[in-house]
Amino acid sequence: MVIAILLLAVIIILPTIMTTTIANRVYGQQPDQLDLNITDSSAANIQNTSEEKIVQVGDIDIAYKMSGRGEPILLISGGSADKNAWDPSFISDLSSNHTVIVFDNRGVGNTTIGSKPYTLEQLANDTAGLLDALKIQNANVLGYSLGSSIAEQLTITNPEKVSRLVLVASSCGGADRMPKPPEFLALQKQVVDKILNNVSISREENIAFVNASLGAGWIRLHPESIENIPEGQGFFSSISPEAQEGQANVGLRWEATNWNGVCEELAKLAKPTLVITGTDDNSYEPHENSLVIAEKVPGAWLVQIKNAGHAIMDQYPDEISKILQTFLSTTTSNTTATAQP
Repeated sequence: MVIAILLLAVIIILPTIMTTTIANRVYGQQPDQLDLNITDSSAANIQNTSEEKIVQVGDIDIAYKMSGRGEPILLISGGSADKNAWDPSFISDLSSNHTVIVFDNRGVGNTTIGSKPYTLEQLANDTAGLLDALKIQNANVLGYSLGSSIAEQLTITNPEKVSRLVLVASSCGGADRMPKPPEFLALQKQVVDKILNNVSISREENIAFVNASLGAGWIRLHPESIENIPEGQGFFSSISPEAQEGQANVGLRWEATNWNGVCEELAKLAKPTLVITGTDDNSYEPHENSLVIAEKVPGAWLVQIKNAGHAIMDQYPDEISKILQTFLSTTTSNTTATAQP
């Protein structure tokens, strides 16, 4: 598919708290030549393989793949997605100068569901355990959608393991969070109930999910995107019903109005942070929430991409790869475990 002209609505380096009124101003840096000499112990013992491997972490067996060579970067998938959902061109480009680790979350793909409660904290513990099992002391961490929530929790509970933080289609919760539209929450609940009761999902429901995922701008440019969408659970085939229910419960907690979120904790840690969102992500994770993160985390970079929805990683993988490479090559990693006052 030929991708229409990309308009980067904003690339902002935020040294201090700023308001969203600067959203039409563009700041940037030219990427320096990457230094591929790996001297820290976090990459010394990495065994690279593009084949799936299984490692025991606590009460589960985690399926993972590693490719490339260089400073490690861990990719945490979104809800219902397994390790193979990442765009191949994105993985290929990132692997040219980084060791890329992808894996299946608890109960997804070839990772077992285990016996422990399905919570955001547990998913973050699983991720920390995977790094330990692979003998990786610290890594750059990119989380997408639900994966971004896991990445945030991992950064808070194990800051020494996170060098840089990349949050795509994300929120840090709290009182400033823009909630999902009520009608979309109702659709999500309806579909999860059908999955748990082995009831077929209608074509109309699948179309609603695709519309919400891609966004109006992308569909206007690519009307073929919503053609030939079938009924059934094909979009959710990689996740077990138990994990689907667990992820739904995690999401309900994320939506809870009495939850304080993690914004302030992330601000105190002040990790080098890149925040990416699509301006048409209005249902899954309203894009205004990415602006909140960028305002709160000192020095955070914010990138908003026009005509991109929640499926931004699939819509603009090459552009995101270039942005990510710039961020990784021009910021200094920080594995300090002590929060700033």
